[in-house]
Amino acid sequence: MRIAIATSLLVALTICAPADAIAKQCRDAAGKFTKCEAKTAPAKCRDIKTKKFAKCGLPGTEPVH
Repeated sequence: MRIAIATSLLVALTICAPADAIAKQCRDAAGKFTKCEAKTAPAKCRDIKTKKFAKCGLPGTEPVH
């Protein structure tokens, strides 16, 4: 019984893997595949003195990872 469950789970994962790879590809407005642009994570910044979150680019701020 456990072997049957394990094999069915393994089969399900292998079937879903190609769909995940296709979903990560980028498409243009016409639906054609295009080269994906590098997306950067939104930077968060905080005030150096108060350590409160602030808008990035202001004087006295530092990026937070």
